[in-house]
Amino acid sequence: MNRRTLLSTTVMSLGLLAATQGPVAAQEKTEFRLAWSIYVGWMPWGYLEESGIMDKWAEKYGITVDIVQINDYVESINQYTAGAFDGVSATNMDTLSIPAGGGVDTTALIIGDYSNGNDAVIAKGDMTLADLAGTRVNLVELSVSHYLLARALDSVGLAERDLDGVVNTSDADMIAAFATDDVSTVVTWNPLVSEILSSNPDATNLFDSSAIPGEILDLMVVNTETLAANPDFGKAVVGAWYEVMGLMAAGDEEALTAMAEASGTDLAGYKAQLDATEMFFDPAEAVAQAASPDLPATMVSVAEFLFDKGILGVDAPSADFVGIEYPDGTVTGNADNVTFRFDASYMQMAADGAL
Repeated sequence: MNRRTLLSTTVMSLGLLAATQGPVAAQEKTEFRLAWSIYVGWMPWGYLEESGIMDKWAEKYGITVDIVQINDYVESINQYTAGAFDGVSATNMDTLSIPAGGGVDTTALIIGDYSNGNDAVIAKGDMTLADLAGTRVNLVELSVSHYLLARALDSVGLAERDLDGVVNTSDADMIAAFATDDVSTVVTWNPLVSEILSSNPDATNLFDSSAIPGEILDLMVVNTETLAANPDFGKAVVGAWYEVMGLMAAGDEEALTAMAEASGTDLAGYKAQLDATEMFFDPAEAVAQAASPDLPATMVSVAEFLFDKGILGVDAPSADFVGIEYPDGTVTGNADNVTFRFDASYMQMAADGAL
């Protein structure tokens, strides 16, 4: 599985549980667990664990940090929301809808990248976005693909209501579906995008995530109370992450090959996926992304999408249900219900060489 998976009723149940239980004050501790799942921008987490880099940084701060791969992306967030992990790799959209929407105060510790072409709307023949009116589109419903379709339609003055409908299609079935005569358009992500475009001469990329830079963010999010009680946890994780970012920026083939193989491709295939991913190898770039004046507007748009689809938390009365705090202290949404925070302070420490 991967980072873009249909929100399950199990996750919503866990969100309800978290909301009804209320926050529990975190205590100082020395053992921590992070969960991650397969995706181009998250492969460094597996390498951190296997290479011993995470252990080295954890030892520096007198703690242990175990990094665990979970094959099902939603399940990884599910387990984080339930308290089985102290942090998890997740998109900004899924962080807002699942743990934050369910009442688990969550902090974006690291902004790792944004999708810069990894997600695409693909059609057959000479179709344009405007031609999608009255047609059906196959995608993983209520996913980032669904959000990308909404943004694509909006760019030409259309909305989902102008379609004949969307067809919920598993990522595992997407390539086969596109090969049938019944399917004219799909929305999906890499490596499926690359496979579909390369194996179908009549396939056309109508719109991809490079048109909405900075909107599909890939994060490492952690429990806010755990981070506050254990700042060395944040320092160790961020320090280890940017050591690997340095290796990747330098083109370290040993590290990149290990990540490629772990993701089921070769070095060339992994580099091709990285080309469609705006990785923030330099922590100063991640800090700038967190401070971008565009981020609040993006998160408001994401919140409106989630509310429209009925997946913004448990019984959310409006798109403003969840408060989202930014590095400068400003808040969008409900300032009395802030459960999603962008904290650039640890990334700034990395940029300053202070870890």
